[in-house]
Amino acid sequence: MNHRQISRRFQPDSPADVLNEVLAILKLISLDFDTDPVKDVFNAAKRLYTGKYLGYRACNTDYHDHRHACAVFLAMARLIHGAVIDKVTFTVKQVVLGLTAAILHDAGYIKEASDKDGTGAKHTARHVQRSMEFLNRHGAEHGLTPEEIAAVQNMIRCTDLSTDIATVNFSDSKTELLGKMLGTADLLAQLADRIYLEKLLFLYYEYKEGGVGDYKSELDVLKNAVEFYDYSEDRLKTTLDGTDRFMSSHFASQWNIDKNLYREMITRQKNYLLKILKIPDADPRDHLKRGGIVEKIRNKYHKKGSAIEKDSN
Repeated sequence: MNHRQISRRFQPDSPADVLNEVLAILKLISLDFDTDPVKDVFNAAKRLYTGKYLGYRACNTDYHDHRHACAVFLAMARLIHGAVIDKVTFTVKQVVLGLTAAILHDAGYIKEASDKDGTGAKHTARHVQRSMEFLNRHGAEHGLTPEEIAAVQNMIRCTDLSTDIATVNFSDSKTELLGKMLGTADLLAQLADRIYLEKLLFLYYEYKEGGVGDYKSELDVLKNAVEFYDYSEDRLKTTLDGTDRFMSSHFASQWNIDKNLYREMITRQKNYLLKILKIPDADPRDHLKRGGIVEKIRNKYHKKGSAIEKDSN
């Protein structure tokens, strides 16, 4: 498989393609895997993000959107498959719970139908807790017992960078492992996204509305991303117990590529960011071309005559 084929299949933009890829991975785990519960929760999440879930508005955050949820869902499936290859045993139910946590881990950004103010970004600081509350309200609708809801909630806690995972009261070691794998999937899916650098500009506005951080401009978020790469590297190795190692086993088995493709894409993105930040007297946004995101941001946030924000330094 050449680089172009890998890029096309690595992180599909179509939710349908993502679901099909995950279902194919589950059949690699077991030909007898009952995929119906996975399809059901995926389709429920799709309804949630598109405004077709009773009681909720459509997602209106540009960074934490349905595309990101799908990317984490796919990364989680790949990690689970890699773990199984490495002789980790999971029950079918545990796999379903892990994938449920993945697709719903950012449900807290979705606004209730009665909420007409702002965007879901205003919930940034509490979005993990709100995701857990969503499971409390709707988990039973998707066939989850109270114990299973608690397990999914604890997995979702592992995506919160402020949570001390050592203090989470996991019901068993496999739930803890799946939680750490979800934390890993969340980081890998973001950092390896081919439009991650562009989407960071959206993240600035989500942070601004949510009152998170002390960023003065879009460029502040880009510059902080350099440190976030290093922070994420440490978190993957220590807090999340190096569970990203399972990616190499997955790709070796599925595509006969003995590499962690997420790591390769992350390194490529980081090096490009460092390169454009070092260009003298240049706006790094002029070198972010993918997805037409820079132009979308200019139209959305600067069209009223305000100048494009300058570096706060």
